[in-house]
Amino acid sequence: MIMRVFVAGGTGAVGRRLVPQLVARGHQVTATTTSADKLGLLEELGADGVVMDGLDAVSVGEAVATARPDAIAHQMTAIGNDIDLVHMDQWFATTNRLRTEGTDHLLAAAEAAGVTNLVAQSYGSWNGIREGGWVKTEEDPPDLWEGTVAYSVMAAAGYVEDVVVKAGGAALRFGWFYGPGAIDGLVEPVRQGYFPVIGGGAGYASWVHLDDAASATVLALEQHATGVFNIVDDEPAPVSEWLPHLAACAGAAPPMEISTEDALPLAGEVAVAMMTEGRGFSNAKAKRQLGWELRYPSWRQGFKAVLDGSGPP
Repeated sequence: MIMRVFVAGGTGAVGRRLVPQLVARGHQVTATTTSADKLGLLEELGADGVVMDGLDAVSVGEAVATARPDAIAHQMTAIGNDIDLVHMDQWFATTNRLRTEGTDHLLAAAEAAGVTNLVAQSYGSWNGIREGGWVKTEEDPPDLWEGTVAYSVMAAAGYVEDVVVKAGGAALRFGWFYGPGAIDGLVEPVRQGYFPVIGGGAGYASWVHLDDAASATVLALEQHATGVFNIVDDEPAPVSEWLPHLAACAGAAPPMEISTEDALPLAGEVAVAMMTEGRGFSNAKAKRQLGWELRYPSWRQGFKAVLDGSGPP
């Protein structure tokens, strides 16, 4: 069934890959940006563009009402590429507001417009509950990282999941993004030797290519999915495996290895715990219930495709 889809955050990392996929499947897309300078990009992607401030209830309400959508995809973030795990609360400050206040504004606008088909972005990479096995399902609660600078980030993601699912929608826990432009903030520190393997690198993480994140979102919208889904690739892996592979694909020297004691004052508590205790996620539910098929089943071929230019632009 052809739908009118409202993509909040149409010029973001996922939005830029999502809009063309929706258009290619025949859907009519209205997508938002915070800057009038990017309206031309949305037009090139095949969407009707609109300037919207996700933190302004009136702006959101007017944009949704004008679009008259059948479905809404919430992809609003303000993360950027410069990784700062030491000050993660500051790095994600605006994104945290978009995932709390912005989500509330979207849900209010959706209710006013009679829209119940909602799909929102959440997070599931290395933040599985830090107990038991290394790979978690949707039945396992994410770790909130209480008492660390990651707490506000995880709490905001949890808020999105809670309110969107209660409203009858779906929350997609995206793994660590990679794809054109999305991995630059990690690759450069790796090339410069600033991203070492800490404490043996036993901690797990899950990855997902932006195109695969977008295709899962399309399926969730088309199927009016409800509940939480882990949107990650087939191979959650420890830092000791994926980081050296990323370095090799980037043409960099193998990463240094340092102890947790030496790393703590330099990298901070979150980076150390992520690399030594992080838990990844399983995608079995998404593949089973959504019929999701990945273009890049593993970061092994995905990193290479992105960094050597053999993948899609």
